[in-house]
Amino acid sequence: MNSFDIMRSGALYTCADEALAQKQQAQLEILYDYNATRPSEEEKREKILRTFFAEMGKGCYFEPPLHANWGMNTHVGNFVYANFQLTLVDDTDIFIGDYTMLGPNVVLATAGHPILPELREKVMQFNMPVTIGKNVWLGAGVIVLPGVHIGDHSVIGAGSVVTKDIPENCVAFGTPCRVIRPISEHDRMYYYRDRKIDPSLFE
Repeated sequence: MNSFDIMRSGALYTCADEALAQKQQAQLEILYDYNATRPSEEEKREKILRTFFAEMGKGCYFEPPLHANWGMNTHVGNFVYANFQLTLVDDTDIFIGDYTMLGPNVVLATAGHPILPELREKVMQFNMPVTIGKNVWLGAGVIVLPGVHIGDHSVIGAGSVVTKDIPENCVAFGTPCRVIRPISEHDRMYYYRDRKIDPSLFE
């Protein structure tokens, strides 16, 4: 395997690799161009992101500034919205499902380093994929750690650190993040505390 394949394999490797550094710099140049666009340049932004990401569906919007290690390892579905300061530590694959919403200052991190100090001195690293399902909402400041899968339709509360998989159709929050309750009929009646949802919205 070449260095890029090793980086994506889950194996320990040294990230002080010249071939990787050159490839990453080319991606960061594209990201710089994206973050330098004007708000009115929507078509230009979309064109840049389609070059930057591994894949991106229709109707997506990413508020600058966007931060990413690579971009080319991130797979984006349809109608994904990301607020300011999204950070993608995508040294291996990140998958973001359709209709997902990412609040400001969200971090999706695939990269980890060994606990053993001697290996960290050698700049060793490993990377595990992160998967965010369809129609997920990650609140402001959520951090998702390597190897985590978040199921479809779930909501992760602001400021949570997600260290383990979260199932679908639930509300979860905390540090570490844990499931608090399922999404239920109550959520079809109320959108915030005692504020009711207009039934006509379901027509």
